[in-house]
Amino acid sequence: MAVLRPAGEFDHSYQYDMATIRRRWQWVLLIVFLGALYALPLYHAYLPSSISSWVSPSMVNRIAISIIAVQGLNLLTGYTGQISIGQAAFMTVGGYISALLVNNLGFSFFLALPVAAVGAGLVGLMFGLPSLRVKGFYLTMATLAAQFIIPWFTRHAYPDILNQTQGLNVSVPVLFGIEFNRPETYLYITLTTVILTTIVAHNIARSRMGRAFVAVRDNDLAAEVLGVDPFNYKLRAFFLASAYAGIAGSLGAHRLRHINSESFDLSDSIIFLGMLIVGGLGSSLGPILGAITVEFLTEAATLFGPVFISFFPETGGRAVQALKPLTFGIALMLFLILEPRGLAHRWTLIKAAWRLRPFSEL
Repeated sequence: MAVLRPAGEFDHSYQYDMATIRRRWQWVLLIVFLGALYALPLYHAYLPSSISSWVSPSMVNRIAISIIAVQGLNLLTGYTGQISIGQAAFMTVGGYISALLVNNLGFSFFLALPVAAVGAGLVGLMFGLPSLRVKGFYLTMATLAAQFIIPWFTRHAYPDILNQTQGLNVSVPVLFGIEFNRPETYLYITLTTVILTTIVAHNIARSRMGRAFVAVRDNDLAAEVLGVDPFNYKLRAFFLASAYAGIAGSLGAHRLRHINSESFDLSDSIIFLGMLIVGGLGSSLGPILGAITVEFLTEAATLFGPVFISFFPETGGRAVQALKPLTFGIALMLFLILEPRGLAHRWTLIKAAWRLRPFSEL
């Protein structure tokens, strides 16, 4: 399928053809948007109460960490076609590694973060080995094993180090004497990290490795005939997905200032997969749109809780707790029926329609 260009726009060089952001006004909009996010702690207190809860620093931190986790899952499931529901388990690995390095060995958080990513990636390789023999439902069950084995390990192995079910208290990040101990300051770490991971994931998808991922996803036998080693690239995808989970887990642990076996559980892995489906598999924009949409739906369910109780007072607080998974389940079902290719595909169709004459000349 040919890519539609706005009227009068031509690819005059290879660099221009490969550019993600082509026009000056697009750069201006991107810089303004990022500037508004970075400046959020300065003006958040002046926003109306009806808006402030939707764009609070805490909400931005949660969305950014979810985006990173879903970006890794997108490389594995969206591009390589290997279904995994163990992403939260690898976040636990990253959180524990970062906590141990900072608390016990005196590492800086900014040095512990990449180490946590590599450590989680290596653990993910071990659970990715079944992909050499099995696929589909059986591979899903193999990744599900990580969601039981890793939390069990943190509860029962090395009690003097991992502190069993109590888990570990995590130090706040410190840089040049500045403590990132509040959501308003921690936002700068999460935003910067998600920008970097987005750039890396997008370029991986466009590289030779990314094209090999897609070939394995579409038909691994045909890919092997063309010279692509499916086993090699499946393991690479598992490593990258787990490394991204390790980054998200490290950020999440230091944001919560605590990590234990229940900090990131099976429900989180399912939600991450749902975010990817809502946003769109196999696209760089999918994890961003999916994480934002699901987090906003969760926030809407929380805000709607008191209204629901006023209509059904006999349900009490149980209804509020049930609204979050209920909202997520209904949204996922509707997307699978009405928009199975996700929001990213819908955005692509909107852009293609706008680029047709005469709209692109406006």
